[in-house]
Amino acid sequence: MKNSDAAESKERVSKDLNRREFISRSFRTGVAVATVGAAGYIFHDSNPYDANSFSSGLNKNINSQQSLNSSQTGKLWSLPDFSISEEGGKLAIVHGKDRKETLNMAIKALGGIERFIKQGDVVLIKVNAAFAVSSILSATTHPDLLSEMVQICYKAGAKKVRITDNPINDPASCFLLTGIEEAAKKSGAELILPKESYFKNLTLNNARLIKEWPVLKTPFDGVTKLISMAPIKDHHRSGASMILKNGYGLLGGSRNIFHQDIHTIITELAMLVKSTLVVLDGTNTMMTNGPTGGSLSDLKPTNTMIVGTDPVAVDSFGATLLGKTPNDLPHLVQAAKAGVGKVDYQLLKPEILTI
Repeated sequence: MKNSDAAESKERVSKDLNRREFISRSFRTGVAVATVGAAGYIFHDSNPYDANSFSSGLNKNINSQQSLNSSQTGKLWSLPDFSISEEGGKLAIVHGKDRKETLNMAIKALGGIERFIKQGDVVLIKVNAAFAVSSILSATTHPDLLSEMVQICYKAGAKKVRITDNPINDPASCFLLTGIEEAAKKSGAELILPKESYFKNLTLNNARLIKEWPVLKTPFDGVTKLISMAPIKDHHRSGASMILKNGYGLLGGSRNIFHQDIHTIITELAMLVKSTLVVLDGTNTMMTNGPTGGSLSDLKPTNTMIVGTDPVAVDSFGATLLGKTPNDLPHLVQAAKAGVGKVDYQLLKPEILTI
């Protein structure tokens, strides 16, 4: 056999093996998603959350889990404040269909990336990679948007860019099928998958739920700036999943125990996670069946990118794309009262642009 024929044969075998592996992983992921979906249906609570009737039994379970966490790990840690206080509350809203164009225009409207990312920064991008689904379903951070954000950071002089999340489904499958793994590789970012050893117990001051609770720590080691990126989605419990809800992906342990007090946990996460910059993708908004979706019929093209430094204001505007107000989302009002940001996004005098 000629060398060229041998090489071609070897390449075909390699491609076939890669294809088989992908199909195998996709099948396994499909089974996992189906299982999670069935479990979600079984344990779904059709009654809306009522803060005044929060069960003592649930409080007991949370306290029990917190005590167990405390007995299993050592010294607590705290999450740094990555916000830039001198920048204050800033908000840019750009209407357009192209994610890369709207992202760049929004950042430019805020004064340029150089106001947020400096030479030598180590940047962590917290994505939403919760489910092992295609990016076309808008249930996760879009890989094109992520890749562009990574490149923007490197152009600003970032020394390193990391990407992480603690997905609901199998992490490797989630990062693969959402396209986030490939986006990380192509853009030169480091993708950090969660491991049990990467979580350390954390207690948030004045918190009721985040006490002695495992939070993803290792990806934050050495980080100087934090960017949160999430899509706009309907959510059957919290009413919406946006930037503040994106912090849920940093929790470890039996975090589903917090679902019965969803607005409190989102508020506490808002107090805990203080990002340098947040990017809320409303190019295609998931209007129904969130947060997983599963059908293109769940989506509406709203062609909007929201970028800012105030996550409450960003989410408050994002809620309008879902046809909701902050009063429909108690965690936004609670987070504003906690001093996280302004629920009235108009107070930030947002830059509103159209491509």
